[in-house]
Amino acid sequence: MNLSVQDKVVVLTGAAAGIGRETARAFARCGAKIVATDRNALGLEETCAGIAAEGGAVLCVEHDVTSEDGWIAVCRQAEDRFGGIDVLVNNAGIYVIAPVEETTLEMWNRLMAINVTGVFLGSKHVIPYMKKRRGGSIINLSSVAGLIGSPGHVLYGASKGAVRIMTKDLAAELAPHNIRVNSVHPTYVRTAMVAYAEDVYETTAAELGERLTILGRLPEASDVSNMILFLAAEESAYLTASEFVIDGGGTSTGTA
Repeated sequence: MNLSVQDKVVVLTGAAAGIGRETARAFARCGAKIVATDRNALGLEETCAGIAAEGGAVLCVEHDVTSEDGWIAVCRQAEDRFGGIDVLVNNAGIYVIAPVEETTLEMWNRLMAINVTGVFLGSKHVIPYMKKRRGGSIINLSSVAGLIGSPGHVLYGASKGAVRIMTKDLAAELAPHNIRVNSVHPTYVRTAMVAYAEDVYETTAAELGERLTILGRLPEASDVSNMILFLAAEESAYLTASEFVIDGGGTSTGTA
């Protein structure tokens, strides 16, 4: 994609695999400077090595998004290495399918800490750096599960619904500082999440695509990264507090 993200400094969580890895590579190919973070040190190293091999500018930081001290350190390292922060992609998250009666408090607290608290902490701590730049873009990964209900998704859906509304609240609060905040809502993407769903539902990715979309197929990670890049770029300068659904039309007809 030929979008204006050249030299933008992008902090991106969950960069070790899937959507995060694809997005980090896509930003780097467009000339952005990447601060890639994840708890998965090996996967993160592979992501960063791939970017560096293509000549991209990348800083690799092992990072737990539930740690406030961790976020403070990431932001400082981003400024020390690249001079500031322009974009935050809150991508890190985990997925659980479970009936509510089988959902333990431990499961609830762990998923909420990563999927919701991580977004809160990241947004909180990048704001001073974006104010220094007189603007920025925060992109939060939600899900179609944050828009519609589904059996077995009380825990996950609650987390993604929280991210959706947090996005709008942040956008309203940060608009005077020229900081835009938007959310992205994919259906199942062809990543490890699909393999998990295949096991739980005893189905295939092809069958999920036919059942959950009107295009008849699931999206690739690049379909999501393309939207994220657009929301980071100057071409989307008038977009904030909005939700961008990547579901092949599924939620429009109730099939998702």
